[in-house]
Formats: sequence, structure tokens, C-alpha cells
Amino acid sequence: MKYGIIILWLVCLTIYITEIGHGADVEIALEAELADVITAPMVIAENDLASNGEYIWMEGPKATGGGGEGWAEFNINIPETGEYALWGHVIAWDGNSDSFWVTWQPADPNENPQATNNNDFRWAVAGGNDWHWDRINRWTDNEGTFDAMWEFDNIGETVLRIGVREDATQLDAIFVTSNADATTAAAANVRLPTDEDRKIQIEGLSVDAKGKVTTTWGALKKSY
Repeated sequence: MKYGIIILWLVCLTIYITEIGHGADVEIALEAELADVITAPMVIAENDLASNGEYIWMEGPKATGGGGEGWAEFNINIPETGEYALWGHVIAWDGNSDSFWVTWQPADPNENPQATNNNDFRWAVAGGNDWHWDRINRWTDNEGTFDAMWEFDNIGETVLRIGVREDATQLDAIFVTSNADATTAAAANVRLPTDEDRKIQIEGLSVDAKGKVTTTWGALKKSY
């Protein structure tokens, strides 16, 4: 009887360890206004309906298009190798206020699409005058629009840059997930940041969804 209990305990422990290592997806929720770097003319603005009451944008009238400067950078600690997807909580008023530039290093090259106008890094934001989730995509003139995925071969620090492309496009929050195959927000388990997420983001710590040891975010700054 005693040996049976021990064997059962070992089986349960093995299942538990397996679930920790391979169960939950990596999920990181970030407030846009808590970015590590925000450069003008990208600015923080207030909105009672936004998460935490604030968001970022290049201020300007709707339907004017054309901001080529300013960005927000997020230092993100990747706890597992593999493919990742990004979702944005956004407002896009019209066809002239519905895009950002997006690069995520080191998966992407060290390139400034605001200068090169490289459409491989153009995010066509889904239109809507209310806050809604949109998966970050690649919008190219010749190939159409497709969901973006980033492959990371090493764990550790990465830099996500969201750059102004058209003024008046609004960004409230970012959701990072290793569930890169999900094509809907519900399937990707997308959510807004909690108080705990904001605390982690402010303090510069990253905790894996699987309960791994907390790791400190170093300052990884890249200038184009």
C-alpha cells in the first residue's frame, strides 16, 4: 500500500512538472502609456474608456494622415523560444488614421521603417471608433495583409517599437502571446493589463505564465 501511494505521488508530480513546462501559453499584457521610451510627437493622452485611463498617439485631426516621427518602445523579456504574436487595443478612426510601424528586435532587423518606408513593417489597424482588439499584421501593397509572427531563437530581452505612421491612430495596450496560431482575440485569450501587470511593467520585472523564476529586465536600448 505504501509503495502504491509513493508511485501515485510520483506520477502526479511528473504530470505537474510537465504541465508547468508545456501547459500555458506565455502571456504578457502591457499598458501603452507605460512604455520604456516614448518620443515626440507620440504622446500620452487621457480617455476614461481606455485601460488605466490613458493611451498613446500622435495627436492630430482625423483624416490627415502622415506622421513620420515618434515612437514607443517596450523592453520585453521573452521566457521561451518560439513564435509569438502581438495584439493591440486600438482606435482607428478612418482610412487616414489607421496604421503604425512595428518592429520587434532581434527577430526583425535593425531598421527604421519611418525612414525606409518598408511596408514589411506596416500594421494596418482594423477600423473602429471604439476600443477594440486587433492582431498586429503585415500590410504590403503587393501581397495583401497577413497576421504577423515573430520567431525568437533565444530567451531574454527584446525591444518592441511601435512607430507613428498616421496621426490620430490610438494605442491603449499590447498583448504578447506565444499562441501565434490563434486568429481571434478570444482564442488567443487576449486581455487588458491588470494592476499586477502594471506593477510588473513599472518595476521592470517579467514573470512567465508558468510560474518560473522572476527575471530582471535590463535596459536594452537601440537607436536607429
